[in-house]
Amino acid sequence: MRKSLFATAAAAGALAVAVISPAVSNAVPTNVTFVVAGGALTITAPTSQALTVTGNTASGGITPVVVSDQRLGINGWTASAISTAFDKPAPDPASIPATAVTYSAPLLPARTGVSTVAGVLVPQTIDSTKTVVTATAVIGANTATWTGTVSVALPSDVVAGTYTGVVTHSVA
Repeated sequence: MRKSLFATAAAAGALAVAVISPAVSNAVPTNVTFVVAGGALTITAPTSQALTVTGNTASGGITPVVVSDQRLGINGWTASAISTAFDKPAPDPASIPATAVTYSAPLLPARTGVSTVAGVLVPQTIDSTKTVVTATAVIGANTATWTGTVSVALPSDVVAGTYTGVVTHSVA
């Protein structure tokens, strides 16, 4: 009886191998791919901001300034700022040149993701495009948020009135 049970089990095993073997010999590999699409590198800031005059300086913060890097890469980025002159319209038009405007950003802006982000803490004149925050050691998506501190040195012969200028942020 033992030989009969063993013979039956052996025959069933041989039949299973015979049924499975043809499927394995006809195996077809399939390459499977997908695309991870990167997004954009953008910068946002408020559309208007009022400065406060104290003594011979108008100053305040542009907040929040936000860089969003959704490129999903490893390239860093540089945020810059530039200012126009600050002008007062008629009846007594006056202008304060862009050379009187300075900008600074916190040394360590708030950030998300993997990156090393650094601001320019020492105020610098922004009469031409100047770097204000940089990100290095970037891996994937990241953001940085800061308050840009703007100061306008008022000339000794400043004329009373409302002055308007434009501080433009950019990122590359």
